Amino acid sequence: MTATGINKNVFKVALVLGWLLVSVVGFMVKLPRGFRHYDKELHAAFYFMAAAFLNILFTNGKFTRHILIFGLLYLFSISIEYAQEYSNKLLHKRIHGRFDPEDVKYNLRGLIAFSILWAPYRLVMSVYNRFKLKDTPEPGARE
Repeated sequence: MTATGINKNVFKVALVLGWLLVSVVGFMVKLPRGFRHYDKELHAAFYFMAAAFLNILFTNGKFTRHILIFGLLYLFSISIEYAQEYSNKLLHKRIHGRFDPEDVKYNLRGLIAFSILWAPYRLVMSVYNRFKLKDTPEPGARE
C-alpha cells in the first residue's frame, strides 16, 4: 500500500471516530423540547445518513461490507439505548430517558430504507460497469 493509501485510510478512520464521538454525545443528552415530537423520525434519519456515510466511505460497492455496516449500526443503536438507561443510574441524574424499543425500531427502519435505495443502485452500477468494460477495446488492439 502506498503512503497516499495509508493516509486515506487514516483520514477515514479519524473521520469515523470523530463522528462516532459526536454521535454518542448527541444520543446521550435529551433533545431540546422543539425536537421531541420528531424523535422517531430523527432516529430513522440519523441511521439512514450514517449508513450512507459509511457505505460511501468503505464499501467500494461490495455487498458483504454493506451487510457488515448494517449490522454494526444496528448493534450500535441497541447499545446506545442501553447506555442511555445506564447513564441515568451511573450519574444518579437523569440526562436521558430509558431504553426505548420504539427508538430501536425506527433506527432499523432508517437502515432498511437506506438498503432499499442502495442495493438496486449498486446492482445497476455493477451491470453498467460490466457492459462498459465489454465495450472498451483492449490496449494495443486495432479498431
